[in-house]
Amino acid sequence: MIEIKGVTKRFLNETEIEYKDITFETGKSYMLLGASGCGKSTLLNIIAGIISPTSGSVIIDGVNMQEKSQKQRDKFRIEKIGYIFQDFKLINEMTVLDNINILNLEGVNTQNAPELLNELGLSDKKNSRIKHLSGGQKQRVAIARALVKKPDIVLADEPTGNLNFAIGELVINELVKVAKGKTLIAVTHDERLAKYFDVVIDMNEMTDGKRDTFSGGEA
Repeated sequence: MIEIKGVTKRFLNETEIEYKDITFETGKSYMLLGASGCGKSTLLNIIAGIISPTSGSVIIDGVNMQEKSQKQRDKFRIEKIGYIFQDFKLINEMTVLDNINILNLEGVNTQNAPELLNELGLSDKKNSRIKHLSGGQKQRVAIARALVKKPDIVLADEPTGNLNFAIGELVINELVKVAKGKTLIAVTHDERLAKYFDVVIDMNEMTDGKRDTFSGGEA
């Protein structure tokens, strides 16, 4: 279970987001829906421990992550959280399998990579370089890389943002299936994908404060 309690985030440009308390139950899939700048991606990064809230707490399975050092939060993320980034963060010159096996450098066991690639329809692409894949195929590789560590929590930041709706819908359907039993939190602005998730949260209603002047990208 992930509990967001009294969380605010203030940025250097004095923009501030104040989140209402939210609880994410273990094993459910959640869609965070809202327009650009409403604090969706920022919340994912706070849950992942990539950035720290200005105030408040993120409590995961009874542990207050704000009482942990940054090194401890990073270790938790590596071991327990699979993060699917909007821009994939794949290495174009490397093969599909190598992009997953590179996690071995972080101590992650990637032995089940072939099984995941098979589930995601990428078995025949495992030795292909990323630069030769389509957008939908790259997104599937990013999903496989996030799930190969068998994380308890899966975070996905606009997993269909770079895809057309038809391909994006297929990717979301596959993501929800392979993440079954885990806590999945996906950020999107496309309400047409809501039917694939257990719970839809309108982030425009869950945040307060000035939210439309972020420097450094969408919040």
